[in-house]
Amino acid sequence: MRQHSRPTTRPTARTTARTARDPNAPPRPPGPPPGEARLREAATAHLARYAATEAGLRRVLARRVDRWARAAEAFGMQELAPLIAAAKQAAAEVARQMAVAGTVNDTTFAESRARRLLRSGRSRRAALAHLAQKGVDAETAAAALPEGEAAETDAALALCRRRRIGPFGDPDASPEARLKALATLARAGFGRGTAETALRMDPEEAEGRLLSFKRG
Repeated sequence: MRQHSRPTTRPTARTTARTARDPNAPPRPPGPPPGEARLREAATAHLARYAATEAGLRRVLARRVDRWARAAEAFGMQELAPLIAAAKQAAAEVARQMAVAGTVNDTTFAESRARRLLRSGRSRRAALAHLAQKGVDAETAAAALPEGEAAETDAALALCRRRRIGPFGDPDASPEARLKALATLARAGFGRGTAETALRMDPEEAEGRLLSFKRG
């Protein structure tokens, strides 16, 4: 009787990845700590995909150093502190050099991000907090955001449209629904006066203002 040989099973990418993640496998050598050349390559790759501030890029590169440090510690390397400090200093220098060269520009980042935030319905207060979190200093952030009640009302209208409240919601909304809409705008950082102005606006006027706001 003829016997059929069983086909050879080749390892797939999934099984290979499972093997690589085997907790019983010995840790791989981490290699040398990332220097300026490697960090500059990492920075270029990051900036090709994401906008960033100098501080934000510095944090990204520092996290790469932290990942190397964890791998080195798991491998059993000793006296890591000086190596980590030198690598993080190199990360800060790479970020600084890119800022000097104009590859990273906090002002441009702040202006672009501010427009996007306001058009999505963020209040000035919320936008300032977001920019600070991204590493933009307070003066640059404030300069990037338009001042005045008109811009704040336009941003509130953008949020009203997203949430379908006020001029973009039910014209016969109950008093409870109106209070809930007011609370929604308050939680987003809009003052009471701005919130009431947006919520009470005529739908046609609100639509026209939003159209101009998004074009501008």
